[in-house]
Amino acid sequence: MSWLRALRDTARAGMKVERARLEPLVALRAAAGLAIVIAAGLALLGPGAAASSAFGAFMAAVATFQQSWRPRPVLALASGLTLAVSTFTGYLVGSADVGLFLPMLAVWSFAAGLVWAAGPTAGIIASGNVAIMLVTVTLPTSVPQAAGHAAMIAAGGVVQALLIVLFPVRCWGAQRDALADALAAEADYARRLRHDPVSSFDPEPLMRARDAAAVTVRQARRRPAELHGARGLAERVRPVLASLADPAVGAPAEGPARDRVRELLDAAGTVLDAAAHAIRHGDPVRLPAPALAVLKAPDLPEVLTGAPLRAARRLAALLDDVLETAEPGSGRTADPAEARLRPTVPALVPLVLKDVRAELRPGSPVLRHAVRVTAAACAGYLVGHALPFGHAYWAPMASVMVMRPDFTQTWSRAVARFGGTLVGVGAATAVVQLAQPGMYLSGLLAVLSAGLMYVLMRTGYAVSQVFVSAYVVFLLGMGGVRWDQTVPDRIALTLVGGVLAMLAYALYPAWETPRLRTRLADWLAADGRYAAAVLGQYADPAGARRADVREALLEARDARIAWQEALARAEGEPVRHRGLSRAAAEGAGDALAALGRGAMLLEAHLPDRDRDPVPGAAELARAVREATGAGAKAVRERRVPRWDGVRELLADWEAPGPGVLRGAAAQLLESLDGVSEALRP
Repeated sequence: MSWLRALRDTARAGMKVERARLEPLVALRAAAGLAIVIAAGLALLGPGAAASSAFGAFMAAVATFQQSWRPRPVLALASGLTLAVSTFTGYLVGSADVGLFLPMLAVWSFAAGLVWAAGPTAGIIASGNVAIMLVTVTLPTSVPQAAGHAAMIAAGGVVQALLIVLFPVRCWGAQRDALADALAAEADYARRLRHDPVSSFDPEPLMRARDAAAVTVRQARRRPAELHGARGLAERVRPVLASLADPAVGAPAEGPARDRVRELLDAAGTVLDAAAHAIRHGDPVRLPAPALAVLKAPDLPEVLTGAPLRAARRLAALLDDVLETAEPGSGRTADPAEARLRPTVPALVPLVLKDVRAELRPGSPVLRHAVRVTAAACAGYLVGHALPFGHAYWAPMASVMVMRPDFTQTWSRAVARFGGTLVGVGAATAVVQLAQPGMYLSGLLAVLSAGLMYVLMRTGYAVSQVFVSAYVVFLLGMGGVRWDQTVPDRIALTLVGGVLAMLAYALYPAWETPRLRTRLADWLAADGRYAAAVLGQYADPAGARRADVREALLEARDARIAWQEALARAEGEPVRHRGLSRAAAEGAGDALAALGRGAMLLEAHLPDRDRDPVPGAAELARAVREATGAGAKAVRERRVPRWDGVRELLADWEAPGPGVLRGAAAQLLESLDGVSEALRP
């Protein structure tokens, strides 16, 4: 993709307005917290302290809107307290020697860039703290005042955290939505299997539900009963659905058995949708009588036999467990010892440091991002002071806020920030000229602007920036700064900051396109380990660890998501495909998805522990593991992988084991051939 087209497409993406589920009560609570700290600051300490506390409360509320499963009060406290420390430290360094503030800004910016190794939520909070610190260090005039401002900033975060605790809105709502989305995705999958027996399934909703299921010890004791166990059942339902529908291991493609399978799949979709609705809203499960009747008699031996009959009975039992689990007040009790526990914030610190150290290597995208952020922030600080404008901090602040580790988000956010700033500043200026607001009315307008930003935050970055810009104009106006002292400066310096951010990425990029082959190879190797782990269960039903299959499956899913995210980022980059065209990437991705599906079909029919080992399964597992490992190396080295070992072993295989094993193993080889065909020049 050319630079012109990449810039055009990403600019459009940045200005796009998306339909999203709004949370007005949550936004109202956040705006109320902001109003409380502004009013207290104005009444007790004056406009300067009120502005500091407002920034603390504002950023603490923004932190609670991030996509994180950690408790919202913790996010608010973390944002407010870290911003207070940053502000106080920045003032101490800057007041002692103005020349020392630039090195301190470089250190803070570099650390904020590295924190992205811990995830986007931590990265966004750290970037926001650096950006707001540039403003708040200019407000106090002495060390005691700086301490007071830092205390007010921390108080803003504490107020937001207290409001979340005292006035909870839709408790466990994010976890409910994640679990309900997973069940609804499986319901859609069941219906698609009626018409396309080999339809694909994106495991992303199941992975998101798994992330949401990790809780703190305190949360584990308070989690609603309907959030226990349903995710694990959903994981077990998916392979049963696929094995029931696939003609290779399930019912024939046509005939009475296929008609019965379609009825079962339709009933399964109805049950899963009903369970998803009940979990999402905390309501009783309402199941239509026809679907219930189908599940009460799933077997019908005169229609289904063999593997399809076993899958039908297994599906009915699992769906019955899903309904029992999804019923509110079902009597299920929480056992913190069995929950997936999330580390506390103190325990998280060494884990974050470990992730950061892992990124301190040449070629790391996170390290490159940290270097770019540091360079852009320092350059913006110097340019801002060199230009004949006031409020020089707006240039580095814009750079820090728009920069992300990938090109697409950085450029789209830079365009959206400038466009939103133009509209927001223009609207706020018109209001100021017409109303001539005083200190208290300016504070009220700032709260209203922030409240609208909270409501519309998830509809697009450009929309949120409209109200953020208006919020800043009104907040500074509260302190007596006239609009004509802020508007021209903010527009010009926001443009400077965006340009510096893009220059930093153009001069020191971290393109995803050249790494696509590595991501594809990682997915291939992970899928191979998953398939080999499943085959190992057939080789030794009594001694094999079931946990090995689960661990390999999670690794394969992580590799698949990493590939999909990398492919999405690469599509917007202004670089050539470097040997992996879009068609090759799509073909190889489809083949690897089919490989994972073949392994899942094998997993759906794992033998009981009292069964005899399947002859040849151990040799096939070893051949698949070795072949996919060698194939991954070939993909990285831009060679076409070969599967001769698997092909020869499968051709000579005369195992008397269940036919489902032979058929699924043949599908594995077909999928591997699909990878080679897609990568062939």
